[in-house]
Amino acid sequence: MLRFDPGWVVDNLDLIGGLLLEHLYLTFIAIAIGLLLSLGLALLIRSSPRFYGPVLGVSGTIYAIPSLALFALLTPVTGIGTVLTAEIALVGYTLLILVRNIVEGLRGVPDDAIEAANGMGLTSTQRLVRVELPLALPVIMAGIRIATVTTIGLVTVTALTGLGGVGYLIVTIGINRGSFGSTQTITGVVLAVSLAVIADAGLQALQRRLTPWARRRATA
Repeated sequence: MLRFDPGWVVDNLDLIGGLLLEHLYLTFIAIAIGLLLSLGLALLIRSSPRFYGPVLGVSGTIYAIPSLALFALLTPVTGIGTVLTAEIALVGYTLLILVRNIVEGLRGVPDDAIEAANGMGLTSTQRLVRVELPLALPVIMAGIRIATVTTIGLVTVTALTGLGGVGYLIVTIGINRGSFGSTQTITGVVLAVSLAVIADAGLQALQRRLTPWARRRATA
């Protein structure tokens, strides 16, 4: 039976606010590190395509490991309740999505755009920054959106290691105390879903702002 008490929420706004900030912090760090690693791997694949299969194979294997199992494997090595434990797992889950989208985005850059950049005398680095990455940005942003929403959900599971942001309300207070339909559980679930929806909408708005040409092309 669901039992929601708005009074508990009002009385614990400081706790909820702190958990929200922790959730956002863990998510941001995971996406930022995952994006940097994925960009590096994508550039490696761009110069040496033979690495594409092995990189996707390893990242796909990590993605396939159940989150509880991965946290259980990491905890004896990196400790329980540490940001390192959480971030190693969270970053690992972003790699498959981000690497694939960055690689496919770069591969989708039209040949005539690359030829034009070469004709202007741009170096490979200048061409990447000024031409290829901007044109690949819609596909890359799509990957970032998926990775962000996925990570927000996975952060709740890190409550089992002593962190978890709003997952603390779901796991530590709610489920561990046998109160599956309690105010704390409902609040945690609603906050996690709301964060995912708001983050996705925000990133979609950012994508539209950064790639106005893509929107004009879609409506043409």
